[in-house]
Amino acid sequence: MLTAFTRAFRTPDLRKKLFFTLGIIVLFRMGSVLPSPGVSTGAINSCLSSASADSSNVYSLINLFSGGALLQLSIFALGIMPYITASIIIQLLVVVIPRLEQLKKEGSSGEQKLTQYTRYLTIALAVLQATGIVALARSGNLFPGCAAPIIPDTSLFRIAVIVVTMTAGTALIMWLGELITARGVGNGMSLLIFTSIAAALPSQGSRILQVAGGVVFALVCLLGLVIVVFVVFVEQSQRRIPVQYAKRLIGRRMYGGTSTYLPIKVNQAGIIPVIFASALLQLPQLLGQVWSNRTFQDFEQRYLARGDHPLYLVSYAALIIFFTYFYVAITFNPTEVADNMKKYGGFIPGIRPGRPTAEYLDRVLSRITLPGSLFLGAITVLPLALLNLTKQQPFPFAGTSVLIIVGVGLETVKQIESQLMLRNYEGFLR
Repeated sequence: MLTAFTRAFRTPDLRKKLFFTLGIIVLFRMGSVLPSPGVSTGAINSCLSSASADSSNVYSLINLFSGGALLQLSIFALGIMPYITASIIIQLLVVVIPRLEQLKKEGSSGEQKLTQYTRYLTIALAVLQATGIVALARSGNLFPGCAAPIIPDTSLFRIAVIVVTMTAGTALIMWLGELITARGVGNGMSLLIFTSIAAALPSQGSRILQVAGGVVFALVCLLGLVIVVFVVFVEQSQRRIPVQYAKRLIGRRMYGGTSTYLPIKVNQAGIIPVIFASALLQLPQLLGQVWSNRTFQDFEQRYLARGDHPLYLVSYAALIIFFTYFYVAITFNPTEVADNMKKYGGFIPGIRPGRPTAEYLDRVLSRITLPGSLFLGAITVLPLALLNLTKQQPFPFAGTSVLIIVGVGLETVKQIESQLMLRNYEGFLR
């Protein structure tokens, strides 16, 4: 693997792509630590160093995807989260709105339209999220218990400048991600998320080492290695359904007669169910901040605020399983796949084309989604259950983090591998 990496850097065009990607990543990390205008960095540092900062977990998912930039109110505080949310919404609307479904079937022109809609929706969501975060910082609820003023000047003009700056940062992140996709190596948006999560791992590990001690730190590293190996194994697992294409005579040429397979991954939904479940479980925390009902606030603080409570863990796992089935059902259409196979003369050996094929695919998909959903639930809930072991410090190998790091890492290595194979180089995965 090291030899292949060396040969990759010796290839002029591939070396340019790798350095270009690294340059964009460095620029992205610089923007993640550059504070927004009008924000007191001293107050933020004092609040982050206090124990009360750990209780601000309402925006924990956004803070994770921004590499800790959210709680620093930097230019890239929102990170890539608005784009992820907009992409998920557009995917769901494609299934519901016929016009968007027609655009998806039009090929590259339709995909460009959907991409443009995603950009517009990203900007709108960025404005909403930036306004909410600034409002929390202004009222003191972003860091509960911290008396230092995060935004000294609370005038309307200063608030508007901060909101516009964060929104512009999100737009710039979108542009940087598209530049990596077009001129670099790998998927730009995925690599930026990978960078944000990987940047937070050293600080989380050092905090566990200082608070919990060396023995716990070693156990966490060992458990993290086991989780990574398990995630790699499941992410690479798939059910290959054999597909046979009949021979067809078109003009003077014979087409078809080949055998291939239809791959169905065990984790077909990816990390989308985890994002859905996390967002849904954060709603009671947001509601508790705006609704002054003492009974509801006590219930939320007792059962839902702490991630290690059994009720929270069971609810989290159940929501992940539900959203896994839900997302797979709306993104994989067995009837459409069966019709496409029938159109091009394909069939599954032993299964009649058409409706029997669709029923067979639906049955296989339902069975293989069960272990995938249980895998997502276990890999996400297990780190939360270990909060007592790390003395309430964030587990660095949380389910969402490992899923993204492993998934993006494998995909990027495969892309580099394919470019090396085009140049007759020895590959990474051999």
